[in-house]
Amino acid sequence: MTHENATGYTIGVDFGTNSARALVVDCADGREVASHVVAYPSGDAGVLLDPSDANLARQHPGDYIVGFEQSIRGAVQAAAEDAAFDVLKVVGLGVDTTGSTPLPVNAEGLPLAMTPEFKGHLAAQAWLWKDHTAHAEAQEITELAKQRGEPYLAKCGGTYSSEWFWAKILKCKRVAPEVFAAAHSWVELADFVPAYACGTTAPDQVVRGICAAGHKAMYSDAWGGLPRKDFLTELDPALASLRDRLYDRALPSSEPAGALTAQVAERCGLPAGIPVAVGAFDAHHGAVGAGVRPGTLVKIMGTSTCDITVWPQDEQDEAQPLADIPGLCGIVPGSVVAGQYGLEAGQSAVGDLFNWVAKQLAPARYTQAGDAHVALTAEAETLEPGASGLVYLDWNNGNRTVLVNPRLTGLMVGQTLHTTAAEIYRAVVEATAFGALAIVNRFEDHGVKIDRVVNCGGIAEKSALVMQIYADILNRPMQVSRSGQTCALGAAIFGSVVGGIHATVADAMDAMTDIKEQVYMPDPQSVKVYAELFAFYRVLHDAFGGVESSATPGHLAGGVTMGEVMPQLMDLRDRVRQGESE
Repeated sequence: MTHENATGYTIGVDFGTNSARALVVDCADGREVASHVVAYPSGDAGVLLDPSDANLARQHPGDYIVGFEQSIRGAVQAAAEDAAFDVLKVVGLGVDTTGSTPLPVNAEGLPLAMTPEFKGHLAAQAWLWKDHTAHAEAQEITELAKQRGEPYLAKCGGTYSSEWFWAKILKCKRVAPEVFAAAHSWVELADFVPAYACGTTAPDQVVRGICAAGHKAMYSDAWGGLPRKDFLTELDPALASLRDRLYDRALPSSEPAGALTAQVAERCGLPAGIPVAVGAFDAHHGAVGAGVRPGTLVKIMGTSTCDITVWPQDEQDEAQPLADIPGLCGIVPGSVVAGQYGLEAGQSAVGDLFNWVAKQLAPARYTQAGDAHVALTAEAETLEPGASGLVYLDWNNGNRTVLVNPRLTGLMVGQTLHTTAAEIYRAVVEATAFGALAIVNRFEDHGVKIDRVVNCGGIAEKSALVMQIYADILNRPMQVSRSGQTCALGAAIFGSVVGGIHATVADAMDAMTDIKEQVYMPDPQSVKVYAELFAFYRVLHDAFGGVESSATPGHLAGGVTMGEVMPQLMDLRDRVRQGESE
């Protein structure tokens, strides 16, 4: 329960792909007092690229330090304009980051990219979440675990991803052995930032979060922590040696990672000694900032999406068994809220897909008046579901869930010489909603009921078109989080817990989160049309996704076969245009 008469402020720091954001929050009611954003100074919008390898995406670790200190200082200075704010009443601090974003460090915990020897070396940087260079290594890890009958993949969907911890480290060993040899250990960004803030960067002192460990590093108390050394040895003996220099224990974010050092506190404009919560990934904290509960799916919508829900963690409650769910990014106890399983899924391209159409496919007339998204949206809103005759596969950046395959690409079916940019724009929005429905179906096929969907992020706040299409395709009301900064708010919530204002995360969510009044309700006629379109999407999804029809109930959904997709799409298009859709 919340401590009576306890008042104070908390700070959440959200490390995104391109910038760091600090948010000052009133613990009593979640009022967002002030925020400040700092763009990462290095690379292309903070990302270090290699023109010869489109799969490579790295970041300079020094950018995280700059982002942490400057964003907090800016937010605190802005909060000082509020007469009620008192910096001495800041009780706690939380951190969320992208992930899996591991970085190699030396024996003192200094990132190798910040040493003279490896300055500018791409492999010595932080390996950003969307770095897919390790796709072959990920497949190797998956195949070995299956061959040996290991349990390691059961809780992360059955397939290891190129975005994750071990695959990236193994790739580094193979392409940059000098970096691997110099690395005393590897630390996730979500663990590095709190360790830096608390002065505990030495690898054996870094407090590791269960979120990163469980979802990305195959960590589980059920098998003694990280994968056993004999398994890692078969991948590469050097990985087995590295395991001894990693960690044996991981904690939820409701636990403190330490306290803010005097030196860092001074640079941030804060008092020293403020407790800092154990770090976690942005989507997981975003779910907390949106008030996640069992039965609630939180969609953090941005360039990609992460979908998070929770499930009661009661080993004695046989009435609520939780099955392993193929294709998920993880089922991890405590990764979202201590005492509950955190379930993660997501899509690799959503906002990125909309931007692709606006930037690459929209004729000049859509950009003459300004933002192409505005013009495309206005025209797309006039189109009836099914009227374009288009179905799109939303895999332009691979498939994160449920196929877990970064080597898949986008596909559009049904285009003609009359197809417009606005029709394509609407079709890719629909495609991302179909992908979201595939995820919801996967949850529910394995017993995890999704009763409500809460959406977060700029897309959810700004695009009524997207939200209505999602409501119609998922056939569920679409709610939008009150906060436009749910990841930072979630981090701040954990700061309020380690700071002693709220006794539990549930208490903090009750006090500090809410949803907007507007709710997007499904339109019954659109729901019917989209159910037909989803049958086409499902056939294409399974055929191009390599899914065996015998293993996929509904592969011939609605009686549609691969050869019938195009003509039946045209039939549906014509019926809609003639006002005859059933």
